[in-house]
Amino acid sequence: MPQARIEQPDMQASDMTALLERQRAAFRAEPDPPRAIRDDRLRRLAALVKDGRARLAAAIAQDFGHRSVHETLLLEAGPALAAIRHARGHLKAWMRPQRRASALEFLSVRNRVRYQPLGVVGILSPWNYPLFLALGPLVDVLAAGNRALLKPSEFTPAFNAALAEAVAARFAPEEVALVQGGVAEAEAFSRLPFDHLVFTGSTAVGRRVMAAAAPNLTPVTLELGGKCPVVLDGTWPLARAARDIAIGKLLNAGQTCIAPDYVLAPRAVLRPLAEAILAEIRAMYPNGAQDDGYTSVITAQHAGRLEGMVAEARDAGAEVLEAFAGDAAARKLAPAIVIDPPRDARLMREEIFGPILPLIPCETAAEAAAFITAGERPLALYVLSRDRGFREAILSRTQSGGVTLNGTILHVAQTDLPFGGVGASGIGAYHGIEGFRRFSHARAIAEPLGPVNPMHLARPPFGALAKLLERVFIGG
Repeated sequence: MPQARIEQPDMQASDMTALLERQRAAFRAEPDPPRAIRDDRLRRLAALVKDGRARLAAAIAQDFGHRSVHETLLLEAGPALAAIRHARGHLKAWMRPQRRASALEFLSVRNRVRYQPLGVVGILSPWNYPLFLALGPLVDVLAAGNRALLKPSEFTPAFNAALAEAVAARFAPEEVALVQGGVAEAEAFSRLPFDHLVFTGSTAVGRRVMAAAAPNLTPVTLELGGKCPVVLDGTWPLARAARDIAIGKLLNAGQTCIAPDYVLAPRAVLRPLAEAILAEIRAMYPNGAQDDGYTSVITAQHAGRLEGMVAEARDAGAEVLEAFAGDAAARKLAPAIVIDPPRDARLMREEIFGPILPLIPCETAAEAAAFITAGERPLALYVLSRDRGFREAILSRTQSGGVTLNGTILHVAQTDLPFGGVGASGIGAYHGIEGFRRFSHARAIAEPLGPVNPMHLARPPFGALAKLLERVFIGG
């Protein structure tokens, strides 16, 4: 069904600047809020998710055309609340100054690091998981004592309106506020002089965001994407592999930045693996494209791109197997397995971001590692093998943002593991303590103990004492 158009109240750049300055002024008045205030903000954020989950999920379903409420609650609201619980439970320890060692020549100095807020953080979030990818970074931003401006995607106007109302009901504009609008507003948002800017989205747009932030020397955290591989060897049961791959690939109809993008497996298992994956997909969605659990592609433009990729591969001679027929009117694409497509096909050059999965023949760990490292570093990597040596060979010869061994997706759901990319798949990581530190300034503090300051021994005029110290600390 077509999406109902929601008019977004666009905000002028001058209004964004005024809102930023309002938050900065509040931050200057309270530059290092105590734990009680941070905990209260996290508590209110949890209440926002819990109390508003039904409306927020319904709004997301409206924006997609169809998306199961259960998918939103399990994959977005649940992880957001888990992150909040984790932050609240560990906040006291995170905020505690850390003792650091003193070198031999400075034994009379006490060193520590104190983590203090950066100030105002901007969060540019995407459309594919609009709730979790807006509030996930916000959890860490608030735990670190900052204030935040949110700018969600223009592709989710119904959700944006619902979230804006929910945020305004729980937070003063000086704490958290939301900016709505389209591409022009997002570009203006990127150019604001934030103390930190978080962007989740495509690599191409990430480059533009980083360029926009550069004149202000705004540090950025970029969570991008890339072609996330699954590497399967002959030791792992085909049925288990098929189930994990199908789950990871078909969540949100493949519109997931860490979804398996392609599979590397021995040629002999490609066809049986494809059949097993298709069987798992049919079991997950027994009513095919009409199944309530199967999500629509976000827009007709996105759906057309995916259909074009499949058509190109089929025309080039690749075998295409479909789990069930799609529903073009509802933008529900037929889940497709593409066996051994040409390496120069768009399916193999671009991040797919939809329910299409290429299977590529690959016989050894060395061959798999070479295939992966020939491209950009992915946001996620999956290795399915009982052979410890095989797994270690892949891990040691490749780089990726995160890894799940003998499964898919699992690593991103762990509240105490960092989430982030490397190279073209992103810059920086957050979640848990890594997020707290990402949005804090690690302030070094040195304090001499007692009457002796070691620097007094190294001052001019230089004479016998200087020569003695040189022999002791440098060597003769």
